[in-house]
Amino acid sequence: MTTHDVPPVRLVDLSHEALKALLADDLAEGSRLTGIELTPELISERNKRTWKYRVDLLAVDPAAEAWALPQVALNADGEIVGRGGFHGPPDERGMVEVGYSVDPGHRRKGYATALLAAMLKRAAEAPDALVVRASVSPDNVASLATIAKFGFVHVGELMDDEDGLELLYERPAQDAS
Repeated sequence: MTTHDVPPVRLVDLSHEALKALLADDLAEGSRLTGIELTPELISERNKRTWKYRVDLLAVDPAAEAWALPQVALNADGEIVGRGGFHGPPDERGMVEVGYSVDPGHRRKGYATALLAAMLKRAAEAPDALVVRASVSPDNVASLATIAKFGFVHVGELMDDEDGLELLYERPAQDAS
């Protein structure tokens, strides 16, 4: 994969305080805290479940902040095209789970690939991250194609209470692909 294969994205952290503002449906405060214009997509019920999970995790483990805070991805025009991040810090075997989503109006343009590439770069630069995991619904053809570009290997499956059956894929964090 080369950089000319994907559109450029700039990642902007969503702080703990910004997540709390989004949970309260306060886009203006979230935008002020983040320094960019946040979009209504960020207060969708699906995203708010993710924000709540992250806020709850940080309440129990404030040290997880370096890994648990999500990011929004901006395109070259400064528009938010999606979001991504890790579910938390590396576990006892050094595994971090990555997650990403592209806003509906920006899909099929390479942004998922750009988001995943940026997150894999971050994992590769962290000495405590040894393995990167992606869990994907078996019917999410686009995401399955995206992770295939980066050499993820199927390692199992799990039944998620909210999302149903998920296929588990992993790859070494230091993988050069």
